[in-house]
Amino acid sequence: MAETKERDTTLALDILHQRFGDRFLTGKSIREQHGHTTTYLENQPPDAVVMAESADDVIWVVQVCAEHRCPVIAFGAGSSLEGQLNAPAGGVCIDMSSMDKILKVDQDDLTVTVQPGVKRIALNEHLRDTGLFFPIDPGADASIGGMASTRASGTNAVRYGTMKDNVLSLKAVMADGREITTASRAKKTSAGYDLTRLMVGAEGTLGVITELTLKLHGLPESIVGGVCNFPDIESVCRATIQTIQYGVPIARIEMLDQVQVRACNAYSKLSLPEKPTLFVEFHGSEASTKEQSEIFNDIIQEFGGSDFQWTANTEDRTKLWQARHDAYWAARALKPGTEAIVTDACVPISQLALCVEETRKDLERHNLLAPIVGHVGDGNFHTAVLVDMANAAELNAAKAFAERLSQRAISMGGTCTGEHGIGQGKKSYLRQELGDTVDFMGMIKSSLDPQNIMNPEKIF
Repeated sequence: MAETKERDTTLALDILHQRFGDRFLTGKSIREQHGHTTTYLENQPPDAVVMAESADDVIWVVQVCAEHRCPVIAFGAGSSLEGQLNAPAGGVCIDMSSMDKILKVDQDDLTVTVQPGVKRIALNEHLRDTGLFFPIDPGADASIGGMASTRASGTNAVRYGTMKDNVLSLKAVMADGREITTASRAKKTSAGYDLTRLMVGAEGTLGVITELTLKLHGLPESIVGGVCNFPDIESVCRATIQTIQYGVPIARIEMLDQVQVRACNAYSKLSLPEKPTLFVEFHGSEASTKEQSEIFNDIIQEFGGSDFQWTANTEDRTKLWQARHDAYWAARALKPGTEAIVTDACVPISQLALCVEETRKDLERHNLLAPIVGHVGDGNFHTAVLVDMANAAELNAAKAFAERLSQRAISMGGTCTGEHGIGQGKKSYLRQELGDTVDFMGMIKSSLDPQNIMNPEKIF
């Protein structure tokens, strides 16, 4: 990016300190907390943190930072996985966690308008009495603004889509300090460029999201959850592919390999057979969920699936899915004292079985302990490579594996990241995946942020 004026971060910080007083924080621990992400990447804290309480606060910060070419990084819940929150060029982190108001629920239109700091669990608790819910569930109790910025998805995506499918409109403060609204609340529009989807997944590199209008869905009359096991990973994947191709409107279909099952049994006090396993969930009427479960049971038997147990009991389902959401921590507990390098490959579902099987063999060949889990209905799966960060050889082996996995997914017509984003950690794979398209992304970035102040050194 061409520099248009001298950067003066110190002057920007002085001005912001005068404006925000005790909401302007520079303590080492708070800065490190806001640079921290769930990643092996080095912590790179900002120079200061501003605790924003309104869109006007965000506008004020961005205008000052634009005037003095000071970097701006937005912070939600701190659950990103690819270094999106690090501040390699210093600057100001805008903490959006206090912007956590649910502004309007429109039950007739099935929409809700929220500030970016609202967390997904709090949103659904607020919606409970309306008979509606917001389905995107990445596992972590992430902020809605952060989920939009990384184009998050999760366990429900196979039926309800990802963040890009469920954000109708948003407001964002752009790099020159102006706040824009990207679209109306209408369910469809042909009015101009789709800036909503441009901002969803931009990882804060184009602007700071200050408000979002989301699609809601009706709570199903019946929710049935189940679990079954298979003789091997390939059978799990084949059964998943058959289920999707058959048109079963499954809401969740999650894979755990035998290592992850062992970890979940120990951590979440389950007693599942230590075999490759599917967790599934069906939504609909009582009759339709019963029918879906029976069709699914017929499908899995073709691939050696067994011990299919399903229940509509809320407590039992909650325990099962909480175990799935705690899979990361369960994996970490397998090898105390280690960190987890989490991967995020996604391939066309026709390539899923081959990609997962080659990945499993790769892990075995290099003697790496890494449970495998996956939102397999979307062709998306993860490994959590457990690494002693003080062991250089082990760390290098894990990094080399992650690189091979990204390249494997790309070679199969897939992507290096199905839902975690590029951030810092996957910049080197983006051009391998998209080629010259990256140049045009850079042109958009240069046009909307000519001074490169919005979360610099991410994605590109």
